Amino acid sequence: MKQALVDDTEDVSLDFGNEEELAFRKAKIRHPLATFFHLFFRVSAIVTYVCCDWFSRSFVGCFVTVLLLLSFDFWSVKNVTGRLLVGLRWWNQIDEDGKSHWIFEARKMSPNSVAATEAEARIFWLGLIICPVIWIVFFFSTLFSLKLKWLALVVAGISLQAANLYGYILCKMGGESDISKVTASFLSQTVFQTVGAEA
Repeated sequence: MKQALVDDTEDVSLDFGNEEELAFRKAKIRHPLATFFHLFFRVSAIVTYVCCDWFSRSFVGCFVTVLLLLSFDFWSVKNVTGRLLVGLRWWNQIDEDGKSHWIFEARKMSPNSVAATEAEARIFWLGLIICPVIWIVFFFSTLFSLKLKWLALVVAGISLQAANLYGYILCKMGGESDISKVTASFLSQTVFQTVGAEA
């Protein structure tokens, strides 16, 4: 005798499309150009800094090239890739009284809008976190090797990369201004997501 797979009296809710949307969010990169430029300028600045002595003996030429790449990276991440890849943006606004206001926004999800894919978000956050760490390593290597002429460039790299990281962490956490609360919340959220993904 064949056994019935589902009892006739049991209610079964069918969720059409959720499997496809979940697979789409996990596998696809919807903005390949933005994803490319999110990493291109930052990696190019690091590679140019490391290989600068091999290509050119001109300190000024190398300094300007790396600084331009860092500036392009700062602008593209702040104004383009953050909005497209993770739906976050931040900026400074000065009111009529001359007071500066920092504004941190996250995209509100509507039924018609498609959320960022997990691959895009992972690339965005990894690029945003790893590159400032590399510039901090450059800072200590420059300091200990006494190549002090490069120190200003490394400090510029750290400050531009860290400004974007700080701004996007505040966007992700809802614009809280206390960095200790933001950092603790961000780390706990990341740990829980990692543990949840492994389970």
